[in-house]
Amino acid sequence: MPAVEAVGAIVRRQPYNRRMSTLNSPAGGSTGRPARAQCADTVLMVRPAAFGWNPQTAVSNLFQGPPPACDLQSRALAEFDRLADALAQAGVEVHVLPDRADPPRPDALFPNNWVSFHADGTAVLYPMLAPNRRLERRPELLAELANRGGFRVERLVDLTHHELHGRFLEATGSVVFDHLSLAAYACLSPRTDGDVLRELCVEIGYEPVVFNATGPAGAPVYHTNVMLAIGRKFAVICADAIPARQRDPLLERLGAGGRQVESIDATQMAQFAGNMLELRTRAGGAVLAVSRRGLESLAPAARERLAACVDRVVAVPVPTIEDAGGGSVRCMLAEVFLPRAAGPVASGAL
Repeated sequence: MPAVEAVGAIVRRQPYNRRMSTLNSPAGGSTGRPARAQCADTVLMVRPAAFGWNPQTAVSNLFQGPPPACDLQSRALAEFDRLADALAQAGVEVHVLPDRADPPRPDALFPNNWVSFHADGTAVLYPMLAPNRRLERRPELLAELANRGGFRVERLVDLTHHELHGRFLEATGSVVFDHLSLAAYACLSPRTDGDVLRELCVEIGYEPVVFNATGPAGAPVYHTNVMLAIGRKFAVICADAIPARQRDPLLERLGAGGRQVESIDATQMAQFAGNMLELRTRAGGAVLAVSRRGLESLAPAARERLAACVDRVVAVPVPTIEDAGGGSVRCMLAEVFLPRAAGPVASGAL
């Protein structure tokens, strides 16, 4: 049964009409829609049941090291639990849902690659490059999240049909959203297709901002979120990875709203310094989530500047997940911007 049918009724809305742009063309105009919160106060995390080195992702993810000879599952579980606990103690609402061991999903703890949740009640399912990662799309997790948190999901956008044509867009791995200016940044790669991005942006009313970036050995950076992070007051970017003709327009655009733009180099990107995420507490405080390795790769002055943009920095060591999984703290967090239901989850919602 298709994933769409399994989660319940779908409320279809007229898609927004936005044009595609790149950094080689002028930026699009305003949508006229009200600005949204840049940072979520709630995250979904999926506790892994069979974490391991995934040969299907290693081809395009050069941040993923060779398979280590150790008990990856137990080590990853310990790192996962430390992060979930640290965020909860910082005041972020954390919903931890379980993975299933059969069939094995070695990357299940990276839910931000298959789903995104939006403030207007939209949930989006995304096409993924690795066939074994598509098993992570479990509609029952969406229903469980809605029930646990009292969230209202009014519309489901399913982009997974693009897998049949070899086109992929791996959610907030591929796309870094600027919710304040309604822009969707994406560096093109085997996992990030411009046409799918355009379709997503038509559905949710954002402007696509497309660029290129190269990482280890000159290969495309596999996910935008390892080289770019956007918070309320800052943006972190590996500018050296971007072609010169695109670099200055991108930096100018990121800083146009008054954000402090912090540049990292390729070595820091490889240490996951760009794979960070600003979150909010339910009381409104600002929390920066990042791995300890990523934070420590930054110069002390850069750490101080970023810390000054938030109320608290949560830096947790996740070396097993980084080395074997090729992803870090931000990849483990699916932001939940969904509205809360006033009472019981309404008919037509998940």
